[in-house]
Amino acid sequence: MLKVLTAEQMREVDRLTTERYGIPSIILMENAAHAVARVITEKLGGSVKGKSVLILCGRGNNGGDGAALARMLWTAGAVVSVFLFGKVEDTKGDARINFDILRSISNFHSRKEYDPYDKPDAGRIYFCEEHDGEYFRKRFRPLARPEVVVDAIFGTGLSRKLEENICQVVTSEWFDERSERDSLFLLISVDLPTGLRVRTDWADEISANADVTVTFTAPKIPNVLPPAAARNGELIIADIGSPMELINEANSQLYVSEEEDVRGLLHYWLNFESSDYKNKRGHALIVAGSEQYSGAAVMCGNSAMRSGVGLTTLLVPASCKVEVASRVIPEVIVGTIGENAGAIGKADSILIGPGLDVNDGEGGKLVREIVSTRTVPVILDAGALGFCEAPTSLLQEEPRDGSPPYEGGVASASFADDGVVLSSRDTSTSVVPRVENHPVAEAATPLLRKEASLERLQPLILTPHEGEFLRLLGTDDKDAIKDRVATVREFAVERNVILVLKGERVLIGSPDGRVVVNPTGNSGLGKAGNGDTLAGILAGFVAQAVKFEIDIFETVVAAVYVAGMAGDIAEKKYGKRVMTASDVRECLVDVFAEFEKKSY
Repeated sequence: MLKVLTAEQMREVDRLTTERYGIPSIILMENAAHAVARVITEKLGGSVKGKSVLILCGRGNNGGDGAALARMLWTAGAVVSVFLFGKVEDTKGDARINFDILRSISNFHSRKEYDPYDKPDAGRIYFCEEHDGEYFRKRFRPLARPEVVVDAIFGTGLSRKLEENICQVVTSEWFDERSERDSLFLLISVDLPTGLRVRTDWADEISANADVTVTFTAPKIPNVLPPAAARNGELIIADIGSPMELINEANSQLYVSEEEDVRGLLHYWLNFESSDYKNKRGHALIVAGSEQYSGAAVMCGNSAMRSGVGLTTLLVPASCKVEVASRVIPEVIVGTIGENAGAIGKADSILIGPGLDVNDGEGGKLVREIVSTRTVPVILDAGALGFCEAPTSLLQEEPRDGSPPYEGGVASASFADDGVVLSSRDTSTSVVPRVENHPVAEAATPLLRKEASLERLQPLILTPHEGEFLRLLGTDDKDAIKDRVATVREFAVERNVILVLKGERVLIGSPDGRVVVNPTGNSGLGKAGNGDTLAGILAGFVAQAVKFEIDIFETVVAAVYVAGMAGDIAEKKYGKRVMTASDVRECLVDVFAEFEKKSY
């Protein structure tokens, strides 16, 4: 997982790179320019020789990156035109050094002496400084006729609304929708598309709509959170020389998941041994479905089985068992909720809720019993989330800070040979005996079941969409989740749950305060059945994680990434219009094949 940094945190990383490690800041600027040059070269087929590139620069360090980039592309044979919104004398520091170099090696013009009919030739850099955006639009633009336009105007330096002269450029057809300029040129933004402000995920109407954004060292908030993230196009994160130690030290609990997270986890699952059999690969138990929504149970069971789990058991109401059994793949075991309660104790993960009737009294009793006494991770989705809503929310029964209500209050809990050791805040300890062979699983007493600290109960995973999340919060005011990251973090920490908030760019919140943004997936997933498919994949992944003793939160992050990746493959195969949840499930085959291929 990659940390997501604010502008202030990024500046601190840059400062410490120089102060602690002695790497001059101008070297970082040079490395940034080289990174963008590599991307442009790759996008143009491996060479920039003879290609026309227009670089638009602001007066800050982002513009300095653009000035250095111009020099590099020029030496590689490109025809380069540079337009600075401002005067070279207004720049400073490393940016000023690069603009001075650019001025000395270029065909430099101010507005008064510039000839708009002068045509660019290979081996020359055309550099113009100017305040007036209208001048750029009417007189400078016809000169370049570029194949690539580089947006190096603000980057992370914008903390206010755009100036009018910049607005005139950004609102032009050059910076508008990608589809309208596909045959004209490629727009590449440096660090952030102009118009996006680094402290927020909001995208103003006036902002560049890049084809590719090259950001440095770590992603920034608008790089990864919607709606701003949609303006980035393809996001490339370039290493420019800041030590990873500094990024790890940065005070950020926001992350974005990456392919490497999944590859590391699947390393254990893709390698089947000759001694493997179904029980070694995990057992996922799913309690789902109703007479009206039998399809939800079918999709959950099928996607769980496709996730690679060894065994999937699907418990449904008796009223829909025949219909479910006739539609589910034959490898899934189908039983009824009332007659197969014994299966609960044999599972490695339990998923409850897709298609479930929340008004079913027997079902509600089962949900509460499973959650309050769980010895394996439990996933609550769809119908089961209703039992987490106020005022009778079963989340109120969750331990919050490991403090059971007995004298002294528990500060921590740990396991010893003779039982569970509870350490109180007044430094006294007590030992709760184990029950049979498992320190927790067979525990039935209230002290073990409710009061043995956060180490006792296995993770609880909630998977609401935004409407369900509002109900969990007890409100219908959408402003309550305007800051989605903060709200997800607060909910996960206070309720001690793993929260998977579905929607554009799924967010995964951890009880320890981390929030992970999932970058995979597309709007084609916003159709019926995809939530059920995701829930089944989660159940299958978590069951395998239990068997392989892998961190559950990291497993949830990987499962969401894989589900989104399957959606992206389905989009390429079928298109957003016709792709279905069943298509997404079957594309898991392609996802795992891709990871297996890369593991060798």
